[in-house]
Amino acid sequence: MTIPVLLEIVGYKNSECSPFPCDENRTCGFSSCAPSGSLLNAFEALKNEVFKEFGEKVSVQLTLLDDGVPDYIKQIYERDHPAIPMILLQGRVIPVGRISWIPIRDAIISLPEMER
Repeated sequence: MTIPVLLEIVGYKNSECSPFPCDENRTCGFSSCAPSGSLLNAFEALKNEVFKEFGEKVSVQLTLLDDGVPDYIKQIYERDHPAIPMILLQGRVIPVGRISWIPIRDAIISLPEMER
C-alpha cells in the first residue's frame, strides 16, 4: 500500500515564484505562467504539470503566509531556514528555492517506494 504524496508550496500571495527573472532565459520549465513571475500563477502551472505526470498520486497544496504562519511551518523554518517560496515534499524541504519543474519532479520520483 502506498501513502498519499503531498507537495506543498509555501509563500506569500503577492510574492514571486523565484529570485530569477521570468523571461526567455527562465529555466523553471513552465511557460503558461510567464512572464508574470507570480507565485500564484506558477503554482497553477506546477499543479497542472504534477497532475499530467503523476495523476492523483500526488496532491499539490498552496499555503499562503499572509494571514499567519502555521506552527509546523515555523518549526521547519527554525530548523532548516529555507528560502521562500518554500517547497515541501512529504513535509520535508526540497532545497530548490523556487518553483522549478525538473528538480521538483525529480524529488517526487526519487521518493522511496513506501512514500509514494
